Amino acid sequence: MKKYIFLLFLIPLFYSCSNNDFNNSNPYIPNYTVTLEINMNLPAYSKLLYVSNSIYYAGQGARGIIVFNTGSGYNAFDAACPNQAISSCSTMTINGINAICACDDASYNLFTGLATGKKYPMKQYRVEVNGNVLRVYN
Repeated sequence: MKKYIFLLFLIPLFYSCSNNDFNNSNPYIPNYTVTLEINMNLPAYSKLLYVSNSIYYAGQGARGIIVFNTGSGYNAFDAACPNQAISSCSTMTINGINAICACDDASYNLFTGLATGKKYPMKQYRVEVNGNVLRVYN
């Protein structure tokens, strides 16, 4: 009987473990391979050492990458408006702790990547911290 009770407690543990896969699909933003290393010792990126600061890095992803210091880690998002087709106005701009889409004036929170009333969140990338070097990838 004790064996069965033990198995009843053990089985949920196997199903509660998760892998690192997450659904990051968006019909408006193509899946580009992103591999980026940011050295925060360089003056252009040193503001990432401080909480609630962000930088825009052009040349990666669909419209560039926005990297944000949350205080407990870093978030990296594609700078393309997640609820708009790629166009001349679909590159978001940083305004404090928000990213603003010029196409529809939607404001996306850089802590969560969400905007009120919008279907898709910002396309997020993984961030790995190694000292003062950030590695952004997917």
